[in-house]
Order: sequence, then C-alpha cells, then structure tokens
Amino acid sequence: MATPLGEADWIAYLDEQKLLARSRDLESRIKVVELYKAAIGDEPGSLHLWLGYCQYFWSLFTECQTVPPSSSSSASPSPSPGTGSWTDDDRRLGRDLFSFDAALSLWGDGYDAVKFRISDSHELWDRWIHVELDQLARTRHPTSGVNASGVKRISHLFRDRLQVPHRTWDETSQMFSQFLTTYNNAAYEQEMQDVTRTAHEAKTAYEQREAFEIGLARAPDHDAEKEKMRQYLDWEMTQTAAAISDVASNSTANARHHPRQPDRFAIPLGLGLYARALTTSTLFAFDDEIWNNCAVHISSLHRQAKAHPSLYTPLLPNMLDFFQRATKHCPWAGPLWSRYILTAEDAGLAFHNVESIKHAATNTKALDKNGMTGVLDMYTAWCGFLKRTAMNPNAHEDAADVADVGLLAALEDVELWGKRLYKDMYQGDPNFRLERILIQFLTEVKGDPEAARSHWDRMSRQSLLANSYDFWLNYYLWEMVVYASRTRGPSPTPPTPSAGTQNARIPTLATGVLQRALTQKSLDWPERIMEVYLQHCNDYEVSETLHFALDTVHKTRRRVEKRRVRENAAANAAYATQLQAQNETENAKEIEQTPDVDVTSNTQDTTIPGSPSGAKRKRGEETNEDADAASHKKVRSTESHGDEAESADAKPKRDRENTSVMVTNLPSDVTQTAVRKYFHPYGHINNLVLHREGDEKSSSALIEFRSSEEADSALLRDQKYFNQSKLDVQPGTRLTLFVSNYPPTADEAYLRRLFKHCGDIFNIRWPSLKYNTHRRFCYVSFRTTDASRKATLMDGTMVEGKYKLQSKYSDPSHKKDREGALAEGREVRVKGVHPSTEENDLRSIFGKYGKVVSLRFLTKLSGQPIGTAYVVFQTKEQAENALQLDKTKFKSQLLEVELCKESNYRPLATSRGERGTSDTASPAPSADGDVTMADGDDDDEQAGAGNKGVEIRERTMAILDVPDTINDARVRSLAEKYGSIVKLVLRPDHAGATVEFADVAAVGRASLGIEGYEIIPGRKLRTGSVRELFAEKGEKKPSSNHSGGRNNKDKDGTKTTGNANATAKEKWMPPPVAVRRPVLGGRRGGRGGRMGALGFVAAATATAAANPDVIRMSAE
Repeated sequence: MATPLGEADWIAYLDEQKLLARSRDLESRIKVVELYKAAIGDEPGSLHLWLGYCQYFWSLFTECQTVPPSSSSSASPSPSPGTGSWTDDDRRLGRDLFSFDAALSLWGDGYDAVKFRISDSHELWDRWIHVELDQLARTRHPTSGVNASGVKRISHLFRDRLQVPHRTWDETSQMFSQFLTTYNNAAYEQEMQDVTRTAHEAKTAYEQREAFEIGLARAPDHDAEKEKMRQYLDWEMTQTAAAISDVASNSTANARHHPRQPDRFAIPLGLGLYARALTTSTLFAFDDEIWNNCAVHISSLHRQAKAHPSLYTPLLPNMLDFFQRATKHCPWAGPLWSRYILTAEDAGLAFHNVESIKHAATNTKALDKNGMTGVLDMYTAWCGFLKRTAMNPNAHEDAADVADVGLLAALEDVELWGKRLYKDMYQGDPNFRLERILIQFLTEVKGDPEAARSHWDRMSRQSLLANSYDFWLNYYLWEMVVYASRTRGPSPTPPTPSAGTQNARIPTLATGVLQRALTQKSLDWPERIMEVYLQHCNDYEVSETLHFALDTVHKTRRRVEKRRVRENAAANAAYATQLQAQNETENAKEIEQTPDVDVTSNTQDTTIPGSPSGAKRKRGEETNEDADAASHKKVRSTESHGDEAESADAKPKRDRENTSVMVTNLPSDVTQTAVRKYFHPYGHINNLVLHREGDEKSSSALIEFRSSEEADSALLRDQKYFNQSKLDVQPGTRLTLFVSNYPPTADEAYLRRLFKHCGDIFNIRWPSLKYNTHRRFCYVSFRTTDASRKATLMDGTMVEGKYKLQSKYSDPSHKKDREGALAEGREVRVKGVHPSTEENDLRSIFGKYGKVVSLRFLTKLSGQPIGTAYVVFQTKEQAENALQLDKTKFKSQLLEVELCKESNYRPLATSRGERGTSDTASPAPSADGDVTMADGDDDDEQAGAGNKGVEIRERTMAILDVPDTINDARVRSLAEKYGSIVKLVLRPDHAGATVEFADVAAVGRASLGIEGYEIIPGRKLRTGSVRELFAEKGEKKPSSNHSGGRNNKDKDGTKTTGNANATAKEKWMPPPVAVRRPVLGGRRGGRGGRMGALGFVAAATATAAANPDVIRMSAE
C-alpha cells in the first residue's frame, strides 16, 4: 500500500482508489472507508478530507438504499452513478455498515473537527445542513405535515452554528430565518431574538480577524500568503495569551469582585488557524518551524488547562498524536523527534514504545537532510531518556545496564553517521551533548569518575573541542564537582603550609585542566580561561602554584596579544580582497561556450573549395565513380547547406533545460505511451526519455515540453499518484551540463566513468554531426542537482593529461562570440591571381588599404598555385576598404576580391595517417598535382594513374549505418585495430564512412570484424563498398512525438531507437555480408590464376563482373 503524506497527497490517492472501487465489490468500498479513517488520523484538521469522507460515506448510504432497476417499477428513481456494480448481498450488508445514523453522526464529527476554521468551515456545514433539510422534507408527518423531532434537531444545529465565528454568518442567519418561516413560524420572532443576542460574541470575534482573512484571500502569490499567515498566527497567539492571562487573574482573590471577561474563542480559533496552516500544502504543511511553534503552543495550553480548568479548550490535540503527525511531515526535524521522545517519557510509555520512536527516527532517510544537527538533537533526547530512566529510584534493576549499553551505542552510531555523511571532515558535536550525558551517568549512576575522566581526556585531544573555552570550563567544573563530593576539610581555603607539610584538600586535577587549556595556541577565548585560572589558584592552590599561575598568565597574555594583532590584520586583508573580488565580478561578463563551438580532434581537411580556414584540398576525398559528380556539386551544396546552418543559428535555441521536468518513482512496467497520456493535459511533449531503474522497482523519465509554462504546469503532478506509485516531479533546471573537450574517442561509457564520482547520470545527449562533423560536445543530464553541481567542479580539469575538460551548466541564452579573422570580418578572398604572383606583390597592393597581418596562397599537392589567395587585415574596416580592388586588372588578369563568410557547414571529417609499406603503395601525384580517377565501368584499366586509382579502391572499404552522433575519431579507433589507416572520411550525409587502409589484407579483416558490431545500443554497423555508401541517405531522426524505430533495451533498461533508415525488408531479412578479399598485385582475379594474398582465388561471379569493387567469397 502507498503511504500518502499531507492533505493534497491523501486527496489524490483517495480519488484514485474511489475510481477503482466504483466497478468492484463491497470490500473495495470498505477499503476506501478505512483509507479515509487513516487519512483523518493523519490530518484531523483537514476540511477537504472530512468533506470528502462524509460525502463518500453518504453516497454509500444512498446507493445501498437504491433498489435495482430490475426489481423496481418504472416509476422508481434511476440508480445513482456507480450503483450498478452492487449485488443484492452487498446491498444488504451495506445497509448495516452504512446506516443513516452512522452517516449523520459522521457529518457531526466532521463539523466538530473543523468548525473553528472561520474561513472555510461553512463548506462542510452547508453540505451537512442541506442533507438534514432534505431528510426533513422526505419525512413529513402524513397528517400534521411536520416532523417535530426533526425540526427541533435542525433548530439546535442552527443555533449552535450561529454562536461560532465564521465567514458566512449572515448567510447562515438567512438560511435559519427561511427554515423557521417554513417549519416553525410561530416561534420565529423569539428564536431570532435569542440568536441575535447570543451570537454577539461570535460576530465580534470574526470582525477582529476579518482584516487578516481578507489579506490572505488577496495575497498575490504563495510567498505573500505565507507572510500574511505568519502575521495572523502571531496575532492569534497574543490573543490566546491575553485570554489565559484574564482567566488566571480571575482566579485570584482580588479579582473576584471585578472579574475580567476573557475571549472564549481565542484558544479554539488559534488552534483552528494552526490546523489550516499545517494541513494546507501551499502554506506550512512541511515547515518544521511552524510545527515547532505549534508544538510549543499546544504544550503550553495543556499546562494552562491543568492549572486553570475553566479555560475553554475544545479540540485540544493529544501531544503524542501531534508529534507523530509532525515527525511524519518533517522527518528531518531533530527538535520534533526530541520533543516526541520527551512527550512519550512524560506520558509514561513503556521502554519499548519509546525505543520504537527512536528507531523510527533513525530509519527515516531525511534525518540528516540539514546535516548532523537533526541527528544530534534526536540522539540527545534518547540518551537523556536512558540516563533519567537509570537514575529513577523506582527503575528496574537492569535499567543501569541498559543505559550503559545504550549510551555507548548512541555515541558510536553518531560517530559512524557523521563519518558516512562528511567522511574525514566530521569532527564531532561542538557542544559534546552526548558525551556530557554519558559522563554524568558514569559519575552519578555508576560512581566511576575515572571512566568519566577518560572520556574527558579523549575529547581534549580533538581539535574541535580543544580549541573551545566552553569545553575546558565544563571539564574544569566537572573536576570541581568531583572534588567537592569528597569529604570536606575544616576550611576550603588552604593554610600556608609549614615546613614539610602539604594540604591534602587541593584540587590539583582541576588546576591541571586549566593549565592544559592555556597551552592550546588556537583557543577561541583564552582571556576567559586566564581569568578563571587565576581565581581558582587564589581560592584553592598554594602560593608556589599561584606564583606559577601568574607567570603563565603573563606569558600567555603577551602571546594572545600578538595573535590578536595578526588576526585583525588578516581580517582587514580578507575584507579588502573581498571588496576587490566583488568589484571584479560586477565588471566581468559571464560567458558560456555554446553548442556551436567547433572543437577538432584530429588533423582534418575541409573539402569546401571556398573555405579559408581549412587546409589545401588533397586528392582522394572520394574513391568511387560518384566522386567526380559529387565534387562538381560541392560548391552549390555548400552554399545551400551553409544558408541552412545560418538560418538554424538565427532560430531561437530549444531551451530544454527550462522546459523539462524529471519524473521519478513511475511504475517499473510503465510505457512511453502511458506517460505521454498522463502528462498530455499539461502541454505538448517534445521529447521523452524513459529509463527503468536498476532495482527494477520503478522507472524515471525526463520530459521536455514545448515551453517553460507547460513544464511549470506539469509540476502540479508532484506527489500525485500514477496507479499505486506516488510520483516525484521536479524541474529539470540545473540538471544538464554542456560538456566538451573530452578525448575524441570518448563514448557514453567513458563519460559515465568520468563523472561516476559525481552521481548518477540519467541521460547523455549527443549532437548530430550531419552539418558539422567538427563538433565534439554533448549534454549530460544528471538525476539530481547535487550531482550536476559536483560535475561542474570538474570544469578545467585535465583529462588524460592533455585535454582541458569543459563542464558547465547548459544555458542556450549564453553564447560566446566567435573569434578570429573570419568571424570578425577581417579576411578577404582574392581570386584570379596570376600564377607568377609572389607574396610581396600582393602585400604591396593590399597594404595600401591597411596593415596586412597574414597572406597565404592555395596550391595543389605539387605546390603549384591555383589562383586564389586569402588576405587577413588588422581591422574589419581595412578589409572592407580593400574591396575597392575588386574587378581591377593585375598582371593581365582581373582580380575578384570579396569578404570571406563564415559557414558552420562542414559535412565531412577527414583524418589521415601514415601509408603502409605494402606492395600496392599509393600513387604519387601527377605533374599537375591531380590523380586521374578511372571510370568505374571501364574493365580495361591501364597502368599509370588508372591502375593507381584501382589500387586505392581495393584498399578502401565503407562502413554503413554509422549514427550521425559518432565522430571520425571513434570510427578510426574501431577500424585501426585491423590495420594501418591511410585516410578516413566520415560522411554523416550518407550515414557512414570510407576507410582507406595501407594494405589490401586489412580490408578483409576489417570487413569481418566490423560487420554487425553494435557501436551504440540498438545500432549495428554494416560494411560494404563506397558505391553502396553513396547509395545510402543520411540518418533520419524519428518524430519526437513517437518512439520510432525498433525499441531495444540496454543493460540498465534504457530504451533506445533502432535505425530509422531501415526499410521494412531490412527489418525482416538483413542484407548479405559483403566480404572484401585482396588480390595479388592489385589486379582482380590475380595473375595467371595463382592464389591471392589470403591463400585462395575468389570465384568469378556475376556480382563481381558487375561491380569490380566487391568480390564475394565463393561457396567452395
């Protein structure tokens, strides 16, 4: 069974249970009634729970009386909603359980519990009185037409109600007037006069509080409402104190002739106001300060009620019941647990009952929510109980032994608790409360001062206590108490000893304590110890010791004076530093790296012809027949995709961190569809990540809404019920970090290990590399804000000795301005440069328009210039002035001068390595720096450039189905295990990569090893030819509103999405494995029929003839 907590929690849970019980048997309805009783026990002052309880019980009563339609005439009334599930046996039993008298009695109990809630008690009373009036109308006497007993009963209810302060007093009076007119018109005048006279005090009480009630009703927000309620409570407590004072003064002899008239409603209305404050979730239902205030108020009322029996204290709660409720609502509040134990002791509960309270406190997970304070408060009360029980003369003979064991166990438990919470930083209780109780027990009960002294000595070696003057004074006073408990001599002042005599009545141990205290160089108040030390030696010690004390104090005072000077200087310096830091903070701008920052990992070649920031273009970017066509389209596609990238940057960022909520404690078997349906009324869900917890008992979800307002509305489901599970819904803010500059080969497992010590990672979101392969960042979402805070402390740490990690809170609103000549508009592109132009020639021309910072020519692999240069100026204005050279003639050629534009579109990532030493070495460039690529359909390739192109294709393979979140470094780390890599080109636009190995044999090994490799959960790689790669399209993301793809689950239960590109046929039958085999000498089929490099000759097939790049192994 679930364990609801608080009024709102109970209401949500009971609503769920009532819906389930509507279609079930009588036992389910009885269970709901029992749940209502439990709810009322937890929240006895809750108006809404009482109203729901009374209405539900009344509905059961009416449903039991309804005759089924089959056994009734056509004139019978239609059954109530939900009555159709009642059987005849259930109705008979229900009439006994849910009787008319029981229902009316329940209404009366509910009204008595809430009638002093002057703002809203009318909600229950109005419903009750209408039930009574309906029943009176149904039971008219057949002859007289009036039910005299019913009229008398309802008149009494009205008179009682009108003598209680409440907001709708005028409406209640009008209702009574109508009732008298209808049922007792003869007594109308007398009744109304009596009511007006007796209700004067009630009306006055409400008028005094009306201003507070209006202020609460008009509070603009919860914080203002809380402040108004605090003021209201404080004022109500003054009214209660005045009423008690009036009652106390009336009991004296002098006041009997002129008694004061106390406000008899002050106490019940004060209790009613506390009931409102402590049952309303938006007020103080979980505020331990208000619970403590109420505990003090109720405790005082109990004492005053005993002293003054004439006090009007209706509904004064039992203290044990109150503290049981208080500790449920605020289990972290040590003072509440402490008072709970003390109240149980006052009530005379058995030892095992008090011990059960202590166990309940230690079993709660929230006791150390505010550190060790709550733990120490509770254990202090428990140890005090053990000590007082042992010191009781009427205690059991084993009480001392139980206390001895319990006190030592408490000390050990607190020590372990502190070490677990603070590790080695925990130094104990600065007030040493438990130790003092133990020392008193050992001294007074066990009569063992030596054992007690050993505890003092142990504590004196702890730096926290050794530097506290309060500790040494308490230690000294204890020694003096032990000294005084011995047999006294004739005089407390020692006489001057004669030669050879010593006084046996000198408290040398107490003197030694003060001397040890003065040896502590970091003592917080040595002046006080010096004062006590001198006074003690004057009173009890001999002259020699007094002389030594004077010397010691003099030396100590000089040392302390120097120490105070250093402390003052350090404090002044710290204050000055703080002021300086504040000024610097105010002037500094907080800049956060955005997701669009380009972080490159390896040597990468940009294939965009116009890009000034990349290296010169190299050959072999594409190694199949489609490469030429693709290269012709590259400039056009770059421009179009560049525009898309720029427009994407112009769009507002998705603020996932402020539009998301974290939902925990979902049922373990919950589905995404069920979660979406549950939260659909609160807004449009952009994305949902669902995880099953490792214990298989629950699930958690991170839900992203369209707007922050929708996310805020979803928080209303916090502490509500999803079937039997009580949800915890918290904002998703400050949970997600922007992480970058980690090692290029890092995957999800690596990052989880990296941040393992910070806390549990809920999800890692990788960016798409489709339009920018140079990205190297991700978003790491933690389960708790404490874990994310710890992870931010890793910002700037060195990873693997060479990567400076960036780990900051994700905030799309903070964007770092790009730097460099390109971003600042200081770089121009010059086309049409004559091949014979030297660098100095261009510098002399462009130097007329500004200072040239750098200049570079684009060249082919052979070193021959291609007629394009890039010139960087010192300022943007100088670069714009240089545009005047556009269309000017230089060395018989027209120059084209334009500003370079920045583009985030980098669809390729190329990494190169050393070429191998195989027999099929890569070809050298031709005279013009280009390699002639052979036609893919030409089977009669000749030697030279054509043969070299074929050799490159033989050493090149394609990896397919690579997710667009995988970078080239991870692909390279996977492939280089099978051989040396010459070049790797990542192609997210085709969901794959091409890999050129140094030798042909590595292609076969890699094809076998990589085929079927699961690079991320649910995504297996395929291998094939470059032709097959370029036939693929880029990865398509599934719709955010649907789960999409094939759902898989990893080890921790995370649901992942399969390949969104997979066709229906691929889902049922995977494609055949393409095994690439090397051939001898770089030619297909070998030479002279001899075996190839792997020891066999592949059989010629139709596939091989059609596609010479793919050679499949024969059936032999």
